[in-house]
Amino acid sequence: MFRILFYTPEIPGNTGNAIRLAAVTGAELHLVEPLGFDLDDTKLRRAGLDYHDLAVLTVHPDLDTALAALRPDRVFAYTSEGTVTYSDIQYGPRDVLLFGPESVGLPAEVKNHPAVTATVRLPMLPSRRSLNLANSASIVVYEAWRQLGFDGAVQAQSTAKEHS
Repeated sequence: MFRILFYTPEIPGNTGNAIRLAAVTGAELHLVEPLGFDLDDTKLRRAGLDYHDLAVLTVHPDLDTALAALRPDRVFAYTSEGTVTYSDIQYGPRDVLLFGPESVGLPAEVKNHPAVTATVRLPMLPSRRSLNLANSASIVVYEAWRQLGFDGAVQAQSTAKEHS
């Protein structure tokens, strides 16, 4: 499944929500240090509810170490200056979805890292600075998973009568 990579996240609640996202989708969550919080933070634990034990979470000391461990097919860096829209990508299961810290987004050296396949944006109205980190990751993970037919998900049972 997909690997979500948060580069130096700052807000524990966002990472807690991403832990929950990883648990319910089967994605892995990878964090690049330094983190703006302690992993035992109450807000992180509250946002992640009881999903912490169901999620794959790995902390890496730096971006290069993370990428060496992940060995991705492609790395998509999400930024408001992205050149491709998230829904125009054909995602694969070994892709890494890279997001930056809440206050400033991805720094230039990360967006321009040789491993980055493309910079990607989520459409927003003009004059809006950014979308919440956990929300952005959720939008992208669910689009990528949808493209793979929600592989591994519990499928809804329906009848033709329900849809008529």
